[in-house]
Amino acid sequence: MGVMRFTGANSRDAMRQVREVLGDDALILANRPTDDGVEILAMADDAVGNLTSSPAPSSRVASSRSATAESGNETARTEPHSPAAPEANEESADLRSMSARLLSEMQDMRALLAREQSRRHPETDCAGRLRRILREAGFSHDFAQELVTGLPRELDKTAPDDERPLAWLQRQLASQLSVGTDEDAFFQAPGITALVGPTGVGKTTTTAKLAARYVERHGADRVALVTTDSFRIGAHEQLRIYAELLGIRMVALDPDQPVDSLATRLMGRRWVIIDTVGMSQRDQRIVEQIAQLQGGRVKVHMVLLLNAASQPETLNEVVQRYRAAATSANSRLDRCLVSKQDEACRLAPVLETIIRHNLTLSFVSHGQRVPEDLSLPDAASLAARALATRSPLTENAESAPARSPIAGRQLLGQGRRIALSLTRLRARVPGFNTLERAWDLSATSTVEQQDNLPSLLEPSSHTTPATGLLWAPRRAASRSDWRLPDLCVDAEGLPRLPVRLQHRQPAGDLERLKAALAHQANESSPFQLFPTLPGSTIRDELDGSSIQWLARAQPATRVIHQGESRSVSRLASLFDGCGHLDTRLRGKAVKASLAKLRVSLPPSKRDSAEACQYAHLWQATLYDEESGRQLGKRYWLSPSEETHSARPLLQAVLNSEGLEQLTREAMSTLTAWLPAGTRAELLLALAAGIAAVTLHLEHAGDEDAMDLRAELLELLGTRRRRRDTALLQALLQLFATREAIRHIQSSGDAQ
Repeated sequence: MGVMRFTGANSRDAMRQVREVLGDDALILANRPTDDGVEILAMADDAVGNLTSSPAPSSRVASSRSATAESGNETARTEPHSPAAPEANEESADLRSMSARLLSEMQDMRALLAREQSRRHPETDCAGRLRRILREAGFSHDFAQELVTGLPRELDKTAPDDERPLAWLQRQLASQLSVGTDEDAFFQAPGITALVGPTGVGKTTTTAKLAARYVERHGADRVALVTTDSFRIGAHEQLRIYAELLGIRMVALDPDQPVDSLATRLMGRRWVIIDTVGMSQRDQRIVEQIAQLQGGRVKVHMVLLLNAASQPETLNEVVQRYRAAATSANSRLDRCLVSKQDEACRLAPVLETIIRHNLTLSFVSHGQRVPEDLSLPDAASLAARALATRSPLTENAESAPARSPIAGRQLLGQGRRIALSLTRLRARVPGFNTLERAWDLSATSTVEQQDNLPSLLEPSSHTTPATGLLWAPRRAASRSDWRLPDLCVDAEGLPRLPVRLQHRQPAGDLERLKAALAHQANESSPFQLFPTLPGSTIRDELDGSSIQWLARAQPATRVIHQGESRSVSRLASLFDGCGHLDTRLRGKAVKASLAKLRVSLPPSKRDSAEACQYAHLWQATLYDEESGRQLGKRYWLSPSEETHSARPLLQAVLNSEGLEQLTREAMSTLTAWLPAGTRAELLLALAAGIAAVTLHLEHAGDEDAMDLRAELLELLGTRRRRRDTALLQALLQLFATREAIRHIQSSGDAQ
């Protein structure tokens, strides 16, 4: 099969013809625009082999002339300037030129074919697949790009059939959606609620649904309906029928009447709902309507109705115009209600509008039944339904270039993510609000810091007891003049707040231990973690209280094994393997291979030689999970011989290894950022507390921690650093941004 010509209305149509006739491996020789559309010259891939195996016509001519020259070589030698030689050279040059041009066009068209095929097939990387899912669900390109930017590193290289990325995407979408969660709180608060929105969104039916809920809770004699719709024929009658069915009073409010005029007509009605006249979002009378609602002494709570079946451009314009009208009336419009969910083919446009404009979704209406078809929104269900309703992208949608985000929208999204991250940190890390208060305290005078710092640093009756306590070394940190605080840990071995500054603890180790045990009195399995082997007095106290403990041992630490005193490093060949732990060290995933050996502790000077205490020596050999390279060994001593009992203690000490380095880095940054008058102990408490939160997020393995890590690293704007130090810098940036926002708010309030 030779070269074939294909003509189509556009390049896509012509390429479709090429694939139907010659297959996906066809070679494109040339393409050009014509009056009828696009013309493509192509040939089958197997035809190329035939061309290369058998000489082309031009080649045969050249060969024939070459043979003639050989047969008449005598003539060629005697007549070097015969006219045949220049002609052959010219034809050879033309052939080379044509071959080069043909090869260039073939390469260009191969690239065109590759691009065409890439548009027909889903993107292969995880972020690309998720963006495509969002686009197919109806979300805009900019929104999809923004949402997927925070994809956790753990999901970067997942297979296409892995369900975790889609689950993450649903959680991300749900977390961006602010929804009302307390129906009782909405209906219990007395006052006036006005439903506003364009024509045809279902305000009257929704008004009846809300009124029915009010009647169920408070009785018909305390609820009233108000209509301002004097334009639509029958509008009064429709609402009046609902009022009669519910047994409640209905009154009309003329456009020139203020809301305050209702006071004398609705005596004793503490729950009032206003059904406003529907207006196009482009109608200038919207400003007058909102001004009427907000012009009196009585506060009117407005709820904007959004039609789930509307186009995204329409929804965006509705929110902008109605919010602008509310602002001009010195009011706010922050709550919305989605109507006609049952009529919408897809939920993506309305959800994106709510998220983009930072609205709170109070209710969702999904039918005509009163009052049944009105429910509280469930963010997870809405996100799942939005992503489940997808359709293939059109050619225009696939090839449309991404628009640069508007600066204001970008800033709004950043502010929303910061607020969300702070909310999630407060919910996840008990005592995180203590860090926030400590940061705020740094801006006050030295006297105020001295007066208020103890209440922030000392555990109180309101503080959740820590399962474990990691004792810091009783010396200054390396290259520093401060001592690392003691660190609280939870039952899973994760660091938590508050940190305990050493100089604020009771004097003497025994007194400090008793204070710690008193705070852990209600814990079922408390434990103590020591940087070195504690003295016999401490060990006796712990054994008498049935408290688990673990102490760090150095390779040179001496123990007794089979009656002989030996250093722990000399006993490596005698350990018995007992499983492994997963942890992270210096920002990398690490596997710790565990082993144990029964030994005796050397007697103290006050004890007799027969008073040796049995213990177990634990060894962890650390391996880089990616390369398998050994990173070192760790040793500990503990009275426990059960692996399941020692596992959380071993996990806790491994998880906390980076505390000193992270605290030092945080101290350096905070010293430069915070006011010069910040007390040293406040600075240390902040630095160690932020370092503890960093380690908590670094080592937590649940989905919530994964999502929170991704959010924080997205705020930082880079993934090139070690994850632990990147998380620390992200938390520091979060605190600094929070302070900047508070300053902006206070400046606005002052004006």
